[in-house]
Amino acid sequence: QVQLVESGGGLVQPGGSLRLSCAHSGSIFSIYVMGWYRQAPGKQRELVAAITSGGNTNYADSVKGRFTISRDNAKNTVYLQMNSLKPEDTAVYYCNVVSPVSVRTAWGQGTQVTVSS
Repeated sequence: QVQLVESGGGLVQPGGSLRLSCAHSGSIFSIYVMGWYRQAPGKQRELVAAITSGGNTNYADSVKGRFTISRDNAKNTVYLQMNSLKPEDTAVYYCNVVSPVSVRTAWGQGTQVTVSS
C-alpha cells in the first residue's frame, strides 16, 4: 500500500534551492513525527529533518540553517525546503514516519536530488 509519495526533486546548481513535498494518505499521519531521510550512493540512509505533530523541528548538523521541514495538515503534506544546496546534498530523499516506529510505512521510491554545476 502506497501511503507516502515524495516529489519535487531535480537537478540544481550549488547554492540553489529546491522544495520537496511528501503527500500522505489521510490525516492520521498528522499525529506522527514525520521526517525526511536521504541516502547517497554508497552510504546508509540518514535522517536529515524531523517534525512533530506540534510543529517542533530537529535537523541533522549537516543541514542546519539550510533546510526547513514543515507540514500542512490540511493538505496532508510534509515539505522540505532546501536552500544553499551543496554537492554533498546529492541523494535520494525519502519521507516516512519517524515515531512511532511501529507505524512506519514501507520505503517508497523517494525523489532524486542532484546538486551539480
